Amino acid sequence: MSFSGKYQMETHENFESFMEAIGVSELIQESKDFKSISEIEETGDHFKVTVTTGTKILTNSFTIGQETELETLTGEKVNSVVMREGNKLTAFMNGTEYVTELTDADTLVNTLSMPGISYKRTSKRM
Repeated sequence: MSFSGKYQMETHENFESFMEAIGVSELIQESKDFKSISEIEETGDHFKVTVTTGTKILTNSFTIGQETELETLTGEKVNSVVMREGNKLTAFMNGTEYVTELTDADTLVNTLSMPGISYKRTSKRM
């Protein structure tokens, strides 16, 4: 299955607690009422992922298995390697595991986990 496409957030779990845990509580008020849009461009092993939440736009480009600089939710830029296993992309950045999974042809689930807390966002293909 190809990740390519646009996805609109339908639900999210543990948003406020997770944002507080990673130190971006100021984003809670400005982001909690917006349904973020994720756009993924997949060309072979190369990906470009753009997430738009209100006026905030986060874009990361990477090639599977190669170290690259990625921007985190806090705006920090870190080096990481994104790995792919079937319909699942995984990366580790600053103690947080980022997992993006296509659970079916139209459902994208993002899970961010760190010790003691996780955040899950489910989006549907537009």
